[in-house]
Amino acid sequence: MLDYLTGPLESKTTNTITIDVNGVGYAISVPIDTFSKLPQIGDQVKIYIVEAVSGMYGGVIYLYGFLSKEDRNMYVLIKDEVPGTGTKKAMEYIDKILKSVADFKTAIIKKDTTMLQTIFGFTKKTSEKLISALKDKIQDIQITEEQKWARINTAQSTVVSEAIEGLVALGYKEPLARSIVDKVHVLEEHMTVEDLIRKSLQNL
Repeated sequence: MLDYLTGPLESKTTNTITIDVNGVGYAISVPIDTFSKLPQIGDQVKIYIVEAVSGMYGGVIYLYGFLSKEDRNMYVLIKDEVPGTGTKKAMEYIDKILKSVADFKTAIIKKDTTMLQTIFGFTKKTSEKLISALKDKIQDIQITEEQKWARINTAQSTVVSEAIEGLVALGYKEPLARSIVDKVHVLEEHMTVEDLIRKSLQNL
C-alpha cells in the first residue's frame, strides 16, 4: 500500500496532477484546496496517498492525494464513516472541508448545522448526516491548524455564502469559487457581497 509519493510535479489541473517518481508518472486526483497550494511545475512535491480499486478482480487503481496526513485522515474518515459516501463523493465533501479542517471539526462536535451550511456550503440534510456519522469519531482526528472562521459573525458568513453563489452564477465551479472567496475574505473582512465578488474575480 502506498503511503506517499515524492517527486517532480510534471503537470497539474484542478482535478488531477502527475508526479514523476523515478521515471514513472503517477496520476493523482486532488481536492481544489490541495491544487491551490501546489508548487510550480518541475518542483518537488510530497503527496500523501489513498488508493481505491474500481471494478471486479482488482481492476483499475485510482490514487487520491493530499498535502498532509491530517487532510488524508479526514478524507478517509469521511469515506469510511459517512453512509453512502464512496471515494468520489468523499472528494466532493473534502473539497469543502479543507477550507478549514479545524472549523469543520468544531462544527461537528458542537452539532452546528448553521456553520456547516453557511461556511462550508453543505445542505441542511447533508449537515445533519455528517454530524450523525462523525460526532463520536472525529475527536480522534488530530488537527494542528488553528480555526479561521470562529471569529466570523453570522452577517459575514452570509456575505461569504452569497459571494460564492454569485461566482457560481457567473459560471465558476463551486469548489474553486469557495476557495478564492475564502482567501480574499481572510485577507480583508467586513466587505459587501459586491466587493467580495469583485476582488475574488481579480484573483481568479
